[in-house]
Amino acid sequence: MGRPRNRETVTGLLDRMTTRVWADGKTITYRYHTIDGKAINLGKDKMAACRQVLDIIGKREDTGTLAYVWSKYTDELKPAPRWKRLAEVSKKDYLQAWKQIEKSFGKMQIGHIDSPMVARYVHIERADSPKRANTEKALLSNLFGHGILLGVCTINATIGVQPHKIQSRPNAPDTKVLANFLGWLGKQTPQRQIIGMAAEYASLAGNRQIEFRALTWPQIDRAAGVIRTFRAKQRGANKDQIVEAIDIGPELSALLTRLEAVRPNIACPFVFPTQTGNRYTPEGFKTLWQRCIQAAMVEGLLTDANRFTFHDLRAFYATKHKQTLGALPDMHKNKETTARIYDRNKVVKRSSF
Repeated sequence: MGRPRNRETVTGLLDRMTTRVWADGKTITYRYHTIDGKAINLGKDKMAACRQVLDIIGKREDTGTLAYVWSKYTDELKPAPRWKRLAEVSKKDYLQAWKQIEKSFGKMQIGHIDSPMVARYVHIERADSPKRANTEKALLSNLFGHGILLGVCTINATIGVQPHKIQSRPNAPDTKVLANFLGWLGKQTPQRQIIGMAAEYASLAGNRQIEFRALTWPQIDRAAGVIRTFRAKQRGANKDQIVEAIDIGPELSALLTRLEAVRPNIACPFVFPTQTGNRYTPEGFKTLWQRCIQAAMVEGLLTDANRFTFHDLRAFYATKHKQTLGALPDMHKNKETTARIYDRNKVVKRSSF
């Protein structure tokens, strides 16, 4: 005897699934009704809802695969706690990493993936992209950990697989090259000028992009001579609690004066606004920065030998801080990380007795 013909099944839903249309007449949510009448919310995605039902009744074909673990790890309604704690930029990074991992391991049973397979993937298949390979290995480790919780594997196959050794860039941007580049940007279009002043700010204050793209004028206390920002990359109990209080020196003060002069209007709260007065997205900022770099290379201001990344400006700040004040700034919870990644001094000074 076939399935009963009813309104739900003829629209592609499984047995015991129903739809609920919202008051706007457009939004639809899906539910699954258990034998005892309990309704389980399945969200708004029809395909995801069907997969959840197949999972509930034990008929999902991909159960136990790495793709199955990924879907449970990133589930819209019940994501893994570790996924839920990630910052949005980290989630986007992992989504990109998954697209690559899926090609090799997506359809495999996670319990059949062993350490040699992971090692080959990281060091042979992805040898040309070592930094991305390390990110993909980190995601694989998280998925194995979640697979153990789901009961579909027993070991984390990434354990014992060494990541690629990534060497920090050896040099900070040259002072004269940076000055010429920033001076050139100051004569470009208004938005390129904003990007130039953002670069200058990073070189003077040492903040990450994520920390200053959302910087607002109320965070700047000119009277007290301090800028207060939340430190990024803090997790657990410290998340959103570590405040960096940056003293406003003469150069930074002059920069803030120039930024105030180009402020669109008093209603715009952002220090580095877009053309529409909003804050830059990571993608929008990166795109405009790369266009500025490429244009500067066409003009001969930058070359392949002396060009730099935006993140190098953070190293420029740390290096100059040590040269001027004799010590590295407090930029990381782990001071060794600051020294290893950002200190690019070639001459180290010390006193004799």
